[in-house]
Amino acid sequence: MKTIFREYDIRGIFDRDLDEPTVEKIGYFFAEEVKRRKPGARYIAVGYDARLHSPSLYEWLGRGINKAGVAVLETGMAPTPVNYFANYVEFDGLKSDASVMITGSHNPPEYNGFKMTIDRRPFFGEEITALGQRVLHEEVVRREVCTDRIPVDAKGKYIRYLLESFAHLDLSGKRFIFDCGNGAAGAVLREVLEGLHIDAEILYEEPDGRFPNHHPDPSDESTLEELRKRLETGAYTLGFAYDGDADRLAVLSRNYNFKGDILAIFFARRMDDPLVIGEVKCSQLMYDTIGRFGRTLMYKTGHSNLKVEIARTGASLAAEVSGHLFFNDRYFGYDDAIYSTMRMLELMDEGMDPDSELRALPTLFTTEEITIDVEEEEKFEKIDRLKEVLKDPPEGFPPIREIIEIDGVRVVFEKGWGLVRASNTTPKIVTRFEATDRKFAEEYRRVLMKLLENI
Repeated sequence: MKTIFREYDIRGIFDRDLDEPTVEKIGYFFAEEVKRRKPGARYIAVGYDARLHSPSLYEWLGRGINKAGVAVLETGMAPTPVNYFANYVEFDGLKSDASVMITGSHNPPEYNGFKMTIDRRPFFGEEITALGQRVLHEEVVRREVCTDRIPVDAKGKYIRYLLESFAHLDLSGKRFIFDCGNGAAGAVLREVLEGLHIDAEILYEEPDGRFPNHHPDPSDESTLEELRKRLETGAYTLGFAYDGDADRLAVLSRNYNFKGDILAIFFARRMDDPLVIGEVKCSQLMYDTIGRFGRTLMYKTGHSNLKVEIARTGASLAAEVSGHLFFNDRYFGYDDAIYSTMRMLELMDEGMDPDSELRALPTLFTTEEITIDVEEEEKFEKIDRLKEVLKDPPEGFPPIREIIEIDGVRVVFEKGWGLVRASNTTPKIVTRFEATDRKFAEEYRRVLMKLLENI
């Protein structure tokens, strides 16, 4: 249950966790839930990524959806954002009531899973838990079966939307490089770039679920080696890399890897009175910088959490350090790495120099994520115990200015902060530290890690 039905989506190993009977029941009970929430619901848009077993999962899931009397709008093999996009357009008068994207995202090739929405809102958390209980403990009740599988051109509509939205770009004299990682980005990227007359080289464009060149996770620095080598030649203005389903983005220059919170600063500066949501892992630099000309809000980590919060607040933008970027300014408020690429290219068209803008910001030292393996059943209990200990910290502990408990514990010290939170998707505790220099960041890491060890 905890392995497959996770906080933000359903994820597991094909034909072991996600076998035919299980997947059919997922489709059936999800469609039943769609009908319960939207009486008269008729259509669920279903797409899939490049993984070799995605078509099989599509068949099994579609069968379950049909058994619940709901038709499938086939969006085909495409990035996750194309599947989300299908919720916002019509297909010859047909409108989706919900969506399912079959994807393993950045997991190894043997994994796959499902990202779901109902009425354009993420289906996650307790909703997924309840669905899992039904899948495990109930049986499919056969009703009148709908057999409709209706192919729709979601990918074509999405590409045309981007071409119309960014037709003003003039990037002549600039060359860019893109790494699709053999993921789903390759299904749309070239057509968009060529349609906008952008001079580009595309690495590992062919979607291939074996991921023969490197793991499709741009937050893993080792996957960016080829892109970095090309950028070091000086032949390209900027580089972009995508995860397996293209809802997460890395942006690199010859000198820097611009994380999601830094990109949020770049984008927000060009918005009128922006409200920007960041996760608890975002740099204080993002909150302080944007706070000088706009407003910020700190919220929980997780793409589903941020999509719900951006809809609730009407925020202009939300960002995760890992490269999930959610534009609600001129877009629909979901994470889309291809659309985010176009917004970055738009900044380049306007004459922005990202290296100079980054160098002009105050310098902070920020660690990468440091994870600790724990038992699944203990991770949240350990965080609760840490909160109690921090109410009366041991002698010699650095002075605490504030404790933020939005998602785990973000302890704000005089010269920086330390974050300790339980991962919602893996049996790990995730930590991250930031300070005005390395010495303070290391001190905050040491004292918080020592508390964890004692717990």
